[in-house]
Amino acid sequence: MKFIVLAARRLLMVLDWPLLILLIVMALVGMATMHSAVGNTDWRFADQLRNFLIAFAVMWTVALLRPSFIMRTAPYFYVLGVLLLLAVMFFGVTSKGATRWLDLGFIRVQPSEMLKIAVPLMLAWYFQRQSGSRFRIRDFLVAGVLLLVPAGLIIDQPDLGTALLVLASGFCVIYFAGFSFKLLVPVVLAVVLGLGTLIAYEDQLCQPDVDWVVLHDYQKYRVCVLLNPGTDPLGKGFHTIQSMIAVGSGGVYGKGYMQGTQTHLDFIPERTTDFIFAVFSEEFGLYGGVALLVLYALMVLRGLTITVRAPTQFGRLLAGAMSMMMFVYVFVNIGMVTGVLPVVGVPLPFMSYGGTALLTLGIACGLLMSIGAHQPDQRPGAS
Repeated sequence: MKFIVLAARRLLMVLDWPLLILLIVMALVGMATMHSAVGNTDWRFADQLRNFLIAFAVMWTVALLRPSFIMRTAPYFYVLGVLLLLAVMFFGVTSKGATRWLDLGFIRVQPSEMLKIAVPLMLAWYFQRQSGSRFRIRDFLVAGVLLLVPAGLIIDQPDLGTALLVLASGFCVIYFAGFSFKLLVPVVLAVVLGLGTLIAYEDQLCQPDVDWVVLHDYQKYRVCVLLNPGTDPLGKGFHTIQSMIAVGSGGVYGKGYMQGTQTHLDFIPERTTDFIFAVFSEEFGLYGGVALLVLYALMVLRGLTITVRAPTQFGRLLAGAMSMMMFVYVFVNIGMVTGVLPVVGVPLPFMSYGGTALLTLGIACGLLMSIGAHQPDQRPGAS
């Protein structure tokens, strides 16, 4: 009996209760929105409920692991992910013009998803190993290679949305490790100059015969449609136009739960996945949208609180990357739904339908809880 009590206490001690409460609230909001989005096709509602249960179970399991053990597995996890990406190049399954999956017979997997976790893990491990001295330019160059190799393989599939999240989570580790912001100024200036040129010369640059070199044709087309959705209102621009109509028609107070006309008349494309924020905004309006953003902000702030309190460099870098990855998820998804960013296929955390994204987020939250709950091992070589 005593053993059972101790085991139960151990299971509860690893949970970060402020973060867990926020996750439960988000799960309830997500399931309620999903119920409205699916209408009478309740199988997706049941599937999403199952996905949440799996994600929470995985989160709890990861939270039980010590950060020292997680750190030791980081290189193996990273190498496995890169090898699977290489396998996709030669043996991958192609669907809708993209080669992103491996068919293992009993299951089809998307290796790029695991790199959202594997890359920041590897970079945090690398900087922890180098923490005996001040980081040099060479250390950041090695970290850049560790980041760009998997990101390049993912872009080649092509999967710009996942590559963006991998780059963002990996860059956060590099930045938190001490990468100087001054070195980013030329990059920021180049981006601003590029965007300004694109906006100023949109008509010429968006001509079909103009090759953008760094982007595939469909990615170039998405950017051009973002600048002027009216150029293809029934094609690529349809997603952006309809989602903006839905968000705007919600007004300040919203149309009411399950009363969204754009949603239930099937005008919103992908309303259960990438564009579920349009469903939520139409029914709950500006106030609901702001409340949802506050929930996300509290989750990110809790993650950053765990980051500040982490006892090791590995823990701080990893927790910071997981927190900022969640921010990037939200920023990119809401940006593309509201027409600020091009459509790149990034789900809204804990709202969009899909098991893979929820599993990734569950692992990320489990890592945060593990870092927050465990002190570093005192055994020789543990850290």
